[in-house]
Amino acid sequence: MNSFTPGEQAFVDRHRVARLATAELLGALHVIPIVYARVGDAVYFIIDDKPKHTHTGLKRLRNIEQNPRAALLIDDDDWTSLAYLLIHGRAAVVVDREQYVRVLSALRQRHPQYRAMPLPFDSHPMVRIAHERCHLWQAAPER
Repeated sequence: MNSFTPGEQAFVDRHRVARLATAELLGALHVIPIVYARVGDAVYFIIDDKPKHTHTGLKRLRNIEQNPRAALLIDDDDWTSLAYLLIHGRAAVVVDREQYVRVLSALRQRHPQYRAMPLPFDSHPMVRIAHERCHLWQAAPER
């Protein structure tokens, strides 16, 4: 796993929504929006209580099980500051309860909607994306 540069960290922390891209073993792509939290040099998301058919059989989780390579796209569509950060990395379901609790606290701090959801370890998978490389693009330098 690589370290985020200070500029990449700031970009990840400044935004709230990313697009997660996963792929099946044979390569069929799946892209969805997610909310996330950065903890150290990894980005995490959780399968929350918004309406879903299942919490554990979702396409993104099945893809990660078959093929851990994932990408996150975090972008800014404000035309006065067009920019994006593309993160390539390896995704894995968090299996350590202490890590889960620590990261859930970070997710709840960042996304107040999660404070009202119980989100227990046994029924709400959390995914960690350990970044391997990033590409930060900005139309104009930050002021």
